[in-house]
Amino acid sequence: MTIRLNKRLAELGLCSRREADDWIARGWVRVNGQPAVLGQLVAAADRVEVAAPARAQQRQQVTILLHKPVGYVSGQPEDGHPSAATLIRPQTRWREDRSPRRFEPAHARGLAPAGRLDIDSTGLLVLTQDGRVAKAIVGEHTSVDKEYLVRVQWAPHGPRGPGVVARDVQSVLPADRLARLRHGLVLDGVPLRPAQVEWVNPEQLRFVLREGRKRQIRRMCECVGLHVVGLKRVRIGRVALGALPPGQWRYLGEHERF
Repeated sequence: MTIRLNKRLAELGLCSRREADDWIARGWVRVNGQPAVLGQLVAAADRVEVAAPARAQQRQQVTILLHKPVGYVSGQPEDGHPSAATLIRPQTRWREDRSPRRFEPAHARGLAPAGRLDIDSTGLLVLTQDGRVAKAIVGEHTSVDKEYLVRVQWAPHGPRGPGVVARDVQSVLPADRLARLRHGLVLDGVPLRPAQVEWVNPEQLRFVLREGRKRQIRRMCECVGLHVVGLKRVRIGRVALGALPPGQWRYLGEHERF
């Protein structure tokens, strides 16, 4: 059985498939001692080697943790709203960032969001140049969970309909609907994975998810009669937002792992 070389390199955890293709094009990958070519197929017994310049290039890549404010989109600018990446400037670097890295203009280029936050949400957004980091967070087989604090209202007929309750929402949400948030909901015809959902206070829930469907939490809440009025991501895997202020950023530490 053979697979494409870029997939083999990605499965080995060496890089992303896109990065692998770049390495191959640069002549930095050899198979059984011979220069690799784009699209090449390899078998399990083939010897794959990566040249030192590829490793050096990878060490220069950065991953940035940003506290995204409301009003910014995670990816490319859209509908007149700026990209969160525009906040990556020397002036907005958190003064308590312990990373010894000195900011360089190249660090703000080629950053891709590893998991998105919608325009109305705040909290931890990971922007990275490293395909390995993106794969760890949003890859098909990832086990990295994400934690959110979600302020809600009881709105069984919609946020502008009758019967909206903004205080002590916990007392009016039926127990079976909280259970459905944890397991049993279907979005776009696909069942959701089990989630951890618990009350933090009478108006705020904590969600811990292992998937990231579009506007997932807001849509989950709508399914059980809740309306989200505030959503903040506070953790991705083992990396927490902590005291990072809104609109500011820091580098992922050398020994931090998701």
